[in-house]
Amino acid sequence: MNKTILITGGTGTVGSKLVEHFFYKKYNVIFTTKNDDEITKLIKKINIKNYNKPSPKLRLTNNKILGISIDLTKNKSYEIILKFIEKNNLYPNYLINCARSLSYLKVNIDGFTRRPEWLGEFTLDVIVPYELSIKLTDQKNSKLKSIINISSIYGIVPPNPSIYKNPKIESPIQYGVSKAAQIHLTKELAIRLSNKNIQVNSISFGGIKGRANKNFIKKYSKLCPLKRMLEQDEVIGSIDFLVSTNSSNITGHNLVVDGGWTVW
Repeated sequence: MNKTILITGGTGTVGSKLVEHFFYKKYNVIFTTKNDDEITKLIKKINIKNYNKPSPKLRLTNNKILGISIDLTKNKSYEIILKFIEKNNLYPNYLINCARSLSYLKVNIDGFTRRPEWLGEFTLDVIVPYELSIKLTDQKNSKLKSIINISSIYGIVPPNPSIYKNPKIESPIQYGVSKAAQIHLTKELAIRLSNKNIQVNSISFGGIKGRANKNFIKKYSKLCPLKRMLEQDEVIGSIDFLVSTNSSNITGHNLVVDGGWTVW
C-alpha cells in the first residue's frame, strides 16, 4: 500500500519539487496552496511528465496526487485539512511544513517591519506547523510517523549585509526570527511527540537559485565555502533522507544544507 505525504506550500519553489519527486516515488501526495488554478497547473504538469517517462511502471502507478486550496493563516485552517484527509481516507505518514508567503516579507521603505508582516510570517513558520503537527497526531486513525519543517540558514545566523544592496529591505528581520523560532519548535515537538514514536526534524537550507540575480549569486558564492548557491533539485536529497528509514533514530535535529555557509 502506498504511503502518504502531506506537503504544505506545494506549489512554491521547494514544495513543487517535493510534490513531483514523491509522486514519482509512488507516494500518495496531498499538497496545499492558496490558489485553485495552481493545483490544476501543477497536477497537469506532473501527470504530463509522468506520462512521458520511458518506464511503463511509472505510467501504471496507482498513487494519488491531490491539492487543497486553503489559506493556512486563517483561524482553525487545519480543520479543512483534517476533513479532506478523512473524506479521501488518506492519512499522512509524513508531514512536510513548507508553506510560505512573500507578502509577509514586506518592510517599509525605512526598513521597519509592521505588525501584520510579523504576525503573518510567524503564523506560517511556527503556528501553522505546530497546529498541523498536533492535530494530525491526535486525529483518529492517524498514521503520522515523521514531521519535517523547512527552515533556513537565517534561522541560525543573521544575514550578511554585504551581499545586499539595501539590507534592511532585502533581508526582512521577521523571516530569520520566525525561522529561528521554527527550529526551536522542532526541538519542542520532538520531545512532546516522542511518546508516540513520531520523529520531528527541520532542514535549514542555504540560498537556493531561482529569484536571485547574477550580482547577488556572485556575492553570495564568494562567502560560501563551496562557492555556489543550491540548485533547486538539491533540496530533495536531505528531505528524502529524513523520510527514509535511514534516519529512523534521528529526531529534534536541524539538518543544515548550505554549502558550508554557516561554518564561517
